[in-house]
Amino acid sequence: MAYPPGDISICTGQSFKTPVVFGAEIVSMTSSVVSNFSATVPEQINYNHPTISVDNVTFCNITVTLTHPGFNDKVITEAWLPIGTWNGRLQGRGGSGFTAGREVISTYGMQGAIGQGYATMATDAGLGSDAYDPSSWALTSTGNVNLIALDNLNARSLYDEAIIVKSLIQDFYGRAPEKSYWSGCSQGGRQGLILAQRYPTLYDGIVASAPSNHWNQVLSSIYWPQLFMNLAGEYPHGCEVDEITNIAVAECDPLDGVTDGLISDIDSCNFDPFSTVGRSFYCYDTGSIRQISDLAARVANASWSGMASSTGKKLWYGVNRGTILSGNGTGTSATDCSTGTCVGSPSQLAVYWIQQFLAKDRSVDISKLTHEQFDRLFESGYHLYESLLAASDPDLSAFHNAGGKLLAFHGLADALIPSGGSRDYYNAVTALDNKVSDFYRLFEVPGLGHCSGGTGGQPTAIFDAMRAWVENGTAPDTLPIQFIGGDGETNNRILCPYPAKARYRGTGPTTSADSYHCSM
Repeated sequence: MAYPPGDISICTGQSFKTPVVFGAEIVSMTSSVVSNFSATVPEQINYNHPTISVDNVTFCNITVTLTHPGFNDKVITEAWLPIGTWNGRLQGRGGSGFTAGREVISTYGMQGAIGQGYATMATDAGLGSDAYDPSSWALTSTGNVNLIALDNLNARSLYDEAIIVKSLIQDFYGRAPEKSYWSGCSQGGRQGLILAQRYPTLYDGIVASAPSNHWNQVLSSIYWPQLFMNLAGEYPHGCEVDEITNIAVAECDPLDGVTDGLISDIDSCNFDPFSTVGRSFYCYDTGSIRQISDLAARVANASWSGMASSTGKKLWYGVNRGTILSGNGTGTSATDCSTGTCVGSPSQLAVYWIQQFLAKDRSVDISKLTHEQFDRLFESGYHLYESLLAASDPDLSAFHNAGGKLLAFHGLADALIPSGGSRDYYNAVTALDNKVSDFYRLFEVPGLGHCSGGTGGQPTAIFDAMRAWVENGTAPDTLPIQFIGGDGETNNRILCPYPAKARYRGTGPTTSADSYHCSM
């Protein structure tokens, strides 16, 4: 089907009709033609999609600024409308970290979308483009969280941008988009769940991967191994916890019937980290032979067991065995031993959350928290933010009834957002709707880190599978995945919708997807 090329004449000035957004006032609109745009968008940052080559695309770039009267905010939505190559569809892209969008990851995503003919968009929710440091907006003053900014980030900007861009599309092409889709991971995954829960008719299909759908639980749990080490007053070398992970992988790898360097059957892996204490190994930190300490085993055990209160109550899921625990920026159990004395190296995402949103004081030294103080901060965050920020409502009946389709993946080696949270949500939806698989499917990915990375490959076909489900009624019973094994050989596998797992048939090459099937 041929779609309108777009009216390029209205992209040269402020010729679009002013979008009407309930509760908002449009402050400004600017537009310009971008000609012959080319880029390569790698799958490692184009979550949910393959690597895309963008070749000489021309599009109309529209920037809309709005405010919500009385709130003194300034929210920017950016839309890219392809000229001559539109496929008749809209693809919204989600943010990362503490941003709603208009940062590096969403910009790459928009480039990939425009390269495939989609009209596309992102919003900054009025927060700017720093994906990690919310210091510029989190607090209006010490002790006072900017709840207006949080509300914009959580949900309101998602509604506003969709209404705005659909209005622009109508003006530019003379017709509404045939289908509207959302693609996101992490923060973008949380946004996808919010859209399905609160705005069930805005999008026909949503990919909401590795979602941070319980902010307080997720961001606090990222700090949990650091708190554990702070309370112990000791910090193991990163090589020690890495060696424990290596041993766990070697022990649990064969449980699925194939030895390939991945723990695919995490439910059957009950590897005991304390069994490694005293083992000798080569430490990359020191360039010498070391022995695994009891402390390292306790840190690994705490990371796998999950965040707990001072009374032993489990507060959130732990990461899975096989997850890299020591990596800078993502490893929750990371330490810095560069000076010869190891100290904690916490993820700044967790530090920002606890300082600015729980303690509400940028100057507080959270490394000095007692376990009881941590408990009180966590509990206060639950009361303040659960209804405001959590994308946890399991009632998706309105989205289901509207014909929406929802897909998600979650890496089983995700060091930032434990995959147990995605299982928890899927199970909660299932408890309310026993036909959940008719519209929502979750795929767990062995060896995959947070959205990308790791050793198990990425499900780059998940967005296209969602579109086929929406438009053709083709439900994805499996997803293809490919990774390079430790021997350098290419492995083709399948992913199965949770709770099913991919099982080796017992015959055929283990590197071929045809040698696997889905079973419980």
